[in-house]
Order: sequence, then structure tokens, then C-alpha cells
Amino acid sequence: MNCPCCSGKTYEDCCKPFHSGKKNAPTAETLMRSRFSAFAIPNGIYLIETTLPSKRKLHNTEDLQEWGEINEWTKLEIVKTPNINQVEFKAFYTDENGKQQVHHELSTFRKLNDRWYYVSGKFLD
Repeated sequence: MNCPCCSGKTYEDCCKPFHSGKKNAPTAETLMRSRFSAFAIPNGIYLIETTLPSKRKLHNTEDLQEWGEINEWTKLEIVKTPNINQVEFKAFYTDENGKQQVHHELSTFRKLNDRWYYVSGKFLD
């Protein structure tokens, strides 16, 4: 199976080692890609585990899982990585009503104890 993150690699050679806990994402962009794949699979547990621990209270595993399940995640486009801690991306998906959507965000990440975490995101037009 091709990896949902649009890397061109197979899922087994791309995001699966991160989702299974065998590896940690080496960069913020890699973590971003693996989180997109976690929405597409879906894997709400991975999404909460890769959120900065101090920010987890703002999120809910069940809601993250449901958002992955009710939408069809079709494409990830990395727009730019302005620095090592940020990734601007567009996530394309079809919502539960069959309408095509684009989630455009500038995400901020933090490396803590040799592991990258999602901190927050700013929605862009």
C-alpha cells in the first residue's frame, strides 16, 4: 500500500514504523507526514501520543480518531518548512457530506528528549 502521506514510499517503509512505535520521526516534517497518515488510517492514539504532553489536555483521542474516520484523506502537500520547528501544509480530504476540503495550516513542533511533538497550528487561507 502506498503511504497516505504522499511520500511515494510504501506505508511499511514510510509511516508504519512511526505508528508502531519502532521509530520516532527524525524531523518535524516527517512527524507532520506521519500525523497526516494517522488521520488517513486512522490512528487517534498516535495523534495524541505525538502531541506535546503539556498540550494534550486540549485534545481528545476519540475526537481525533473520529475526525480521521468521518473524512477521506486524499492528499498531503508540504508547502514549505520555514524553519526546523514549523511546517506549512495543505491536507486535502472529502468530508462526511462528500464535499472536497483543504485544511491549510502552519504547524509548530518541538523536540523534547530526542522526540518531535506537535505543539499547535495556525489555520491559513
